[in-house]
Amino acid sequence: MAQNQSEDTGAAPDARPPAKRRIDGIDAARALAVFGMFAVHLGVVSFGLLPEEQGWELHSLVRGNSSALFAFLAGVSLALMTGRTQPVEGDSLRRAGVRILARALLIGLLGFVLDAFAVPVAIILTYYAGFFVLALPLLRARAALLWTAAGILALLGPVVSFLLRQDLFPGGLRTAALTSFTEFFLTGYYPAITFMAFVIAGMAVGRTDLTATAVRIRMAVGGVLMATTGYLGSWLLLNPLGGWDRLTEAHVLNGGSLDSVDPGTAEEARYAATDAAHSISGQVPTDSWWWLAVNTPHTGTTFEIFEAVGQALVVLVVCMLLAERLPRLMYPLTSVGRMPLTVYSGHILVLAVIVALHPQNAAGGPWYLEMFILGSFVFACLWRWAVGRGPFELLLGNFADGAVSVVESARADRERGRGTG
Repeated sequence: MAQNQSEDTGAAPDARPPAKRRIDGIDAARALAVFGMFAVHLGVVSFGLLPEEQGWELHSLVRGNSSALFAFLAGVSLALMTGRTQPVEGDSLRRAGVRILARALLIGLLGFVLDAFAVPVAIILTYYAGFFVLALPLLRARAALLWTAAGILALLGPVVSFLLRQDLFPGGLRTAALTSFTEFFLTGYYPAITFMAFVIAGMAVGRTDLTATAVRIRMAVGGVLMATTGYLGSWLLLNPLGGWDRLTEAHVLNGGSLDSVDPGTAEEARYAATDAAHSISGQVPTDSWWWLAVNTPHTGTTFEIFEAVGQALVVLVVCMLLAERLPRLMYPLTSVGRMPLTVYSGHILVLAVIVALHPQNAAGGPWYLEMFILGSFVFACLWRWAVGRGPFELLLGNFADGAVSVVESARADRERGRGTG
């Protein structure tokens, strides 16, 4: 039976610091993020246990929040790979950078391969790889600086994005999950200008002592406050201060006034504006500044970022507590969370088969979500028991280790050359 492995610190095999106990709660939270994306990709029609009304409520809860949690936990993992509370420096930092770049390269290539299957899903892996690269300059930063950077990006990123897309980079027709640098930074499904706030916030959390009770209490309280701020701030602007009416006039009535239409038409227009806000996939329209007041999923506004990060903090704290107190019960969830790349990629490949066999019914039917989750549990538990690391994770780790060996060998050769020159 394979043994549990500690978190990869990003150091070379011969220069690793003493192994630290793996935090299973992070794996459990990562599994929830992956399952949330399952639910979004398969749609409400795939839910078997829940009636339609509750199914839509679950879909609304996980849409956007699951991808945000996935990015947040990527930041946590980056911090754990690079020293946890004490950022690595010197040779260890260089090796960590090489290892992260190698991982980003392979993850990005995998994302493009999965996208080629033309499954009706916005593949996050290509963006995920880019986030790793953008995070490299912050590997030496400590929690306070990282929280500051995340806060600045959450406040200014949506505004900068709005201005740039309004005047210079309007979004075009999307033919794949990611086709250009403009999509990656601004106009895509997971634009870096706002999604990096999740990654950096996760890095800040990973730079704290996640085993300390005081840290967990601060995370839980801070998470509740952030989520509440995101929700109430948006509600205040959109309802008592009239934001929904202004959006309706700008987006639905093309600048016309609600007072100029009959009450029935006005109500339909307001519903259309609300529906438009819940249908956004990546960034808000630029026909009204009031769009920056919404907090619906995939809008990339300050309020959505605050709410999503707050929820991620609470989810992580709860998962850590449950994983420690109920390890056997949480074993299936932590097993999936130890091989998220394998499980995520596997569900895309299965979806590709379903689409090929039933192109008019890509989501299958009732109970498909439950079957995907159960299949993930069975595979992950058996693989973890028999092998340990997931197959894609094992490949990724070996590729990263090989990249470090190549770079270190080249560096040693250069130093020997200088010494004999």
